[in-house]
This record gives sequence, structure tokens and C-alpha cells, in this order.
Amino acid sequence: MADHPILIAHRGASGERPEHTIASYTLAIEQGADFIEPDLVLTKDGILVARHENEISTTTDVADHPEFASRKATKVIDGHSVKGWFTEDFTLAELKTLRARERLPKLRPANTAYDGQFTIPTFDEIIALALAKSKETGRDIGLYPETKHPSYFASIGLPHEGPLLAALEGAGYTEKGDPVFIQSFEVGNLIALSSKTGLRLIQLVDADGGPADRPETTYAEILADEGLKSVARYAAGIGPAKDLIIRRTLLGALDGSTGLVARCHSAGLEVHPWTFRAENYFLPLGLRKGINPRSAGDLAEEVRLFLAEGIDGLFCDFPGIARAVIDKSF
Repeated sequence: MADHPILIAHRGASGERPEHTIASYTLAIEQGADFIEPDLVLTKDGILVARHENEISTTTDVADHPEFASRKATKVIDGHSVKGWFTEDFTLAELKTLRARERLPKLRPANTAYDGQFTIPTFDEIIALALAKSKETGRDIGLYPETKHPSYFASIGLPHEGPLLAALEGAGYTEKGDPVFIQSFEVGNLIALSSKTGLRLIQLVDADGGPADRPETTYAEILADEGLKSVARYAAGIGPAKDLIIRRTLLGALDGSTGLVARCHSAGLEVHPWTFRAENYFLPLGLRKGINPRSAGDLAEEVRLFLAEGIDGLFCDFPGIARAVIDKSF
């Protein structure tokens, strides 16, 4: 376990810049993030790019490009019907003609001022940024990529593993001690990666449902003691939804520890919960300020409560706030 919790900038400083842009990652680094987190999907020509989903109508201006109108489609992704435009139907050159937009404009209207300013970054560009900023700042800026819908992409002939490991190995990232974690909500691709790389892997776990590639398995089963022992055979830790660590009541107030962190540590697993956000809309009852869902509440206090649980890291949209709390606590 780390001697102090790591700060993972969730999609960059996504509370203050449109997510998954070089500007968002750069601001996160300036605010003291230890790791920057790109969600990775693939283009038609097999290039890894950073988007929250492979469907890009809510995070780019693709709908404003008449030349791409015919690309609109309906697909089944992880058992759900999704309509829109998908990265796997575009070459990288075509995606680079698009511009990023704020994904949550009603909650983060200030971020819309940056709409249209930034391109979709490739994973290679994000690695280059981390390396350059590491040299500039004198501290290791880590990478925490997530493979999005890996079994879906594999099913269409665009598996993540090859280009992901090639990019990381090309930059010198190969060993457990390197500042990299690879994460996934699925199980099979992490097991496959565990036999191909020494880099640390993180099993993401949601509060409900189960892995898309293991329909017979629930996340609740993964979090049982035997499930955690199984995860420890291929991963360094878990990334749980934060409500799995401190319960919430039906009204949304915090309601005590679940004991999950201690059980994970007993199994030899680190714990990196997600996602810590400053807006009232996301905060538990008791930490909200006022009734406007967009207003900032007491994110710092929420971070303190979770640090007291013994977590080893956390994903945050506002890394500057979390950095101040971590530095004061350790």
C-alpha cells in the first residue's frame, strides 16, 4: 500500500474543464494530481483516444458536422441499445476535426465557455503530456487508463490490449513499480493483461449489476471474501463506487462504514474509490450547501471522511480540493 493516498484526476480536472482534453489533464497536474485518468476507446483505424464513451454525441460537436450525418447509428453496447455517433466508425484524422464539449452543461455551465476549443486527445498524446510534465515538475505524473467496453471492442476486431501495452511499453512503462494502473469494469481483459504485463491492474466495481463480460457474476459476489481473493490473483486493487465504502440512507445521508476497505486490505488489495465531486448534486445530504444542485458543497469534508476509512487513493473531478485535504492529513 502507498504511504499516503494517491490522487487520481478523474478525466483530468473535469470539474473545471471539459473532460478528457489536454487542457483538463494539464490543469489537474498543475493542481497536484498524482495520476491522470483517460477512458480509452478505439478509432476505426485502431488508435486509442480518450472519451467517456465510444458514443460521442454528448462530448463533441459531431452532430454539427453534416459530413458525418450518415454515420449516426444505433448499436448494442454491453446489452444496451445506444444511438449516436461512435468512435469506431471514424478514423483518427476524422475525429481530429471534431471539438470537445462539456458533457454536463446543466451542472457545469462554466465549462461550456471552453466548448469548441479542444480536440480529442490520443493516448500517445496523453502519455507525452505526463512525461513532459514529470520532467518539468520533478515529480512522477502517473497514468491511470480505463479500458472502456473491452469485450465489445474485441468483438468488432479492435481489442484494447495490443495498442494499450504497446503505447505504455514504448514510453518505458512495464513494471509494477512504474506509475501506471490499468483499470476495467470487466474481468476477462484484466486477467488477460495480468499475463502480459507487470503493470498494476485495478478491478472496477459498481454498486449494482456486474461485469459486462461475466453476466453470471455480480459485483456483490466479487466483493465477497472469496471474490476478493480471486481478484487478488490478477489485480493490485479494486476501484469501488464510494457508496460501497460508506453507506448512504435512502434520503442520501452518509450512514456508516461497510468495512470494505479493511476486508480488501486483508486480501492484499488497494482501494481507490470513485468519484468525488464538489457539486451539491453529487454530495451526500449533510455536506450540501444550499439547494442549487450546481452549487459547491463541502467536498473537502467528504474526502476527509473517506481518508479516515483508510483508502489508498481516490478519483476526483476537482483535484485541487482533494490535494489540499490529503496534504493536510498526511
